[in-house]
Amino acid sequence: MPSDNLYLIGPREGYSPQIGTLLSTMNMMRAWVLRTVEGLSVEQLDFQLDDQSNSIGAMLLHLAATERFYQLNTFDELEWGTWSKEIQKEWGVASGLGKDARKKIKGHPIEYYLSKLEVVRAVTKTEFAKRDDTWLMKQGLFFGDRPTNNYCKWFHVCEHESNHNGQMKLILKRIPA
Repeated sequence: MPSDNLYLIGPREGYSPQIGTLLSTMNMMRAWVLRTVEGLSVEQLDFQLDDQSNSIGAMLLHLAATERFYQLNTFDELEWGTWSKEIQKEWGVASGLGKDARKKIKGHPIEYYLSKLEVVRAVTKTEFAKRDDTWLMKQGLFFGDRPTNNYCKWFHVCEHESNHNGQMKLILKRIPA
Protein backbone atom coordinates (compact mmCIF):
# COMPACT_ATOMS: atom_id res chain seq x y z
CA MET A 1 0.00 0.00 0.00
CA PRO A 2 1.47 3.39 -0.99
CA SER A 3 2.22 5.90 1.71
CA ASP A 4 -0.19 8.79 2.25
CA ASN A 5 2.36 11.23 0.82
CA LEU A 6 3.01 9.32 -2.43
CA TYR A 7 1.52 12.13 -4.51
CA LEU A 8 3.27 14.93 -2.63
CA ILE A 9 6.45 15.60 -4.55
CA GLY A 10 8.98 17.34 -2.37
CA PRO A 11 11.71 17.00 0.23
CA ARG A 12 11.84 13.87 2.38
CA GLU A 13 13.18 13.40 5.88
CA GLY A 14 16.70 12.01 5.91
CA TYR A 15 17.64 13.48 2.52
CA SER A 16 18.83 16.86 1.30
CA PRO A 17 15.97 18.91 -0.19
CA GLN A 18 16.61 18.25 -3.88
CA ILE A 19 17.58 14.61 -3.40
CA GLY A 20 14.44 14.06 -1.32
CA THR A 21 12.35 15.68 -4.03
CA LEU A 22 13.92 13.49 -6.71
CA LEU A 23 13.44 10.38 -4.57
CA SER A 24 9.77 11.25 -4.00
CA THR A 25 9.33 11.38 -7.78
CA MET A 26 11.12 8.07 -8.20
CA ASN A 27 8.99 6.48 -5.47
CA MET A 28 5.78 7.62 -7.15
CA MET A 29 6.86 6.22 -10.51
CA ARG A 30 7.92 2.93 -8.90
CA ALA A 31 4.52 2.64 -7.21
CA TRP A 32 2.87 3.09 -10.61
CA VAL A 33 5.05 0.39 -12.16
CA LEU A 34 4.28 -1.98 -9.28
CA ARG A 35 0.57 -1.32 -9.70
CA THR A 36 0.87 -2.21 -13.40
CA VAL A 37 2.49 -5.59 -12.73
CA GLU A 38 0.73 -6.55 -9.51
CA GLY A 39 -0.33 -10.19 -9.48
CA LEU A 40 0.93 -11.06 -12.96
CA SER A 41 1.48 -14.74 -13.71
CA VAL A 42 4.69 -16.18 -15.12
CA GLU A 43 2.91 -16.55 -18.45
CA GLN A 44 1.93 -12.90 -18.46
CA LEU A 45 5.43 -11.83 -17.44
CA ASP A 46 6.94 -13.91 -20.26
CA PHE A 47 4.47 -12.91 -23.01
CA GLN A 48 5.96 -11.22 -26.07
CA LEU A 49 3.96 -9.38 -28.71
CA ASP A 50 6.22 -10.81 -31.42
CA ASP A 51 9.71 -12.24 -31.89
CA GLN A 52 11.28 -8.77 -31.67
CA SER A 53 9.56 -7.53 -28.51
CA ASN A 54 10.59 -7.67 -24.89
CA SER A 55 8.52 -9.28 -22.17
CA ILE A 56 7.25 -7.49 -19.09
CA GLY A 57 9.56 -9.63 -16.96
CA ALA A 58 12.58 -8.64 -19.05
CA MET A 59 11.61 -4.98 -18.78
CA LEU A 60 11.30 -5.22 -14.99
CA LEU A 61 14.77 -6.71 -14.74
CA HIS A 62 15.97 -4.06 -17.22
CA LEU A 63 14.72 -1.35 -14.87
CA ALA A 64 16.70 -2.87 -12.00
CA ALA A 65 19.79 -3.15 -14.22
CA THR A 66 19.49 0.46 -15.35
CA GLU A 67 19.28 1.68 -11.78
CA ARG A 68 22.24 -0.51 -10.81
CA PHE A 69 24.39 0.90 -13.62
CA TYR A 70 23.49 4.47 -12.66
CA GLN A 71 24.48 3.65 -9.07
CA LEU A 72 27.88 2.52 -10.28
CA ASN A 73 28.28 5.59 -12.48
CA THR A 74 27.18 8.21 -9.97
CA PHE A 75 27.88 6.75 -6.52
CA ASP A 76 31.06 4.85 -7.38
CA GLU A 77 32.04 7.32 -10.13
CA LEU A 78 32.78 4.55 -12.61
CA GLU A 79 32.90 5.49 -16.27
CA TRP A 80 29.89 4.05 -18.08
CA GLY A 81 30.46 0.46 -19.14
CA THR A 82 33.58 -0.14 -17.05
CA TRP A 83 31.78 -2.48 -14.67
CA SER A 84 33.43 -5.61 -13.36
CA LYS A 85 32.89 -8.90 -15.16
CA GLU A 86 30.74 -10.00 -12.22
CA ILE A 87 28.44 -6.96 -12.53
CA GLN A 88 28.28 -7.37 -16.30
CA LYS A 89 27.38 -11.05 -15.90
CA GLU A 90 24.61 -10.24 -13.43
CA TRP A 91 23.08 -7.24 -15.21
CA GLY A 92 24.36 -7.06 -18.79
CA VAL A 93 21.67 -9.14 -20.50
CA ALA A 94 18.87 -7.30 -18.70
CA SER A 95 20.42 -3.95 -19.48
CA GLY A 96 20.72 -4.69 -23.19
CA LEU A 97 17.36 -6.43 -23.59
CA GLY A 98 16.94 -7.76 -27.14
CA LYS A 99 17.66 -11.27 -28.39
CA ASP A 100 19.65 -12.50 -25.38
CA ALA A 101 17.04 -11.23 -22.93
CA ARG A 102 14.26 -12.90 -24.92
CA LYS A 103 16.08 -16.22 -24.53
CA LYS A 104 17.34 -15.92 -20.96
CA ILE A 105 14.87 -13.82 -18.97
CA LYS A 106 11.80 -15.96 -18.52
CA GLY A 107 10.16 -18.43 -16.20
CA HIS A 108 10.39 -16.25 -13.09
CA PRO A 109 7.46 -15.38 -10.81
CA ILE A 110 6.65 -11.73 -10.13
CA GLU A 111 8.35 -11.96 -6.71
CA TYR A 112 11.70 -12.54 -8.44
CA TYR A 113 11.48 -9.25 -10.33
CA LEU A 114 10.05 -7.29 -7.42
CA SER A 115 12.86 -8.50 -5.18
CA LYS A 116 15.50 -7.34 -7.68
CA LEU A 117 13.84 -3.93 -7.96
CA GLU A 118 13.57 -3.63 -4.17
CA VAL A 119 17.18 -4.60 -3.46
CA VAL A 120 18.53 -2.14 -6.02
CA ARG A 121 16.27 0.68 -4.80
CA ALA A 122 17.38 0.10 -1.20
CA VAL A 123 20.96 0.81 -2.29
CA THR A 124 19.84 3.98 -4.06
CA LYS A 125 18.04 5.23 -0.93
CA THR A 126 21.01 4.45 1.31
CA GLU A 127 23.45 6.17 -1.03
CA PHE A 128 21.18 9.19 -1.59
CA ALA A 129 21.06 9.69 2.19
CA LYS A 130 24.87 9.97 2.24
CA ARG A 131 24.90 12.78 -0.32
CA ASP A 132 23.79 16.38 -0.57
CA ASP A 133 22.39 18.70 -3.21
CA THR A 134 25.90 19.79 -4.24
CA TRP A 135 26.61 16.18 -5.26
CA LEU A 136 23.28 16.07 -7.11
CA MET A 137 24.28 19.12 -9.15
CA LYS A 138 27.81 17.81 -9.83
CA GLN A 139 28.50 18.11 -13.55
CA GLY A 140 30.37 15.98 -16.00
CA LEU A 141 29.99 14.84 -19.57
CA PHE A 142 27.40 12.16 -20.37
CA PHE A 143 24.61 11.47 -22.87
CA GLY A 144 26.84 11.83 -25.93
CA ASP A 145 29.51 13.87 -24.13
CA ARG A 146 27.06 16.62 -23.30
CA PRO A 147 27.24 18.56 -20.02
CA THR A 148 25.11 16.59 -17.56
CA ASN A 149 24.65 16.54 -13.80
CA ASN A 150 23.76 13.74 -11.41
CA TYR A 151 20.25 15.14 -11.11
CA CYS A 152 19.70 14.62 -14.84
CA LYS A 153 21.09 11.10 -14.68
CA TRP A 154 18.78 10.13 -11.82
CA PHE A 155 15.80 11.85 -13.39
CA HIS A 156 16.53 9.67 -16.42
CA VAL A 157 16.24 6.57 -14.22
CA CYS A 158 12.74 7.78 -13.24
CA GLU A 159 11.55 8.70 -16.72
CA HIS A 160 12.98 5.44 -18.04
CA GLU A 161 10.60 3.62 -15.70
CA SER A 162 7.77 5.75 -17.03
CA ASN A 163 8.53 4.76 -20.62
CA HIS A 164 8.67 1.06 -19.80
CA ASN A 165 5.54 1.30 -17.67
CA GLY A 166 3.71 2.47 -20.79
CA GLN A 167 5.13 -0.45 -22.77
CA MET A 168 4.07 -2.90 -20.07
CA LYS A 169 0.53 -1.51 -20.10
CA LEU A 170 0.37 -1.91 -23.87
CA ILE A 171 1.57 -5.51 -23.66
CA LEU A 172 -1.01 -6.32 -20.97
CA LYS A 173 -3.77 -5.08 -23.28
CA ARG A 174 -2.52 -7.41 -26.04
CA ILE A 175 -2.26 -10.63 -24.03
CA PRO A 176 -4.89 -13.07 -25.32
CA ALA A 177 -7.61 -13.82 -22.79
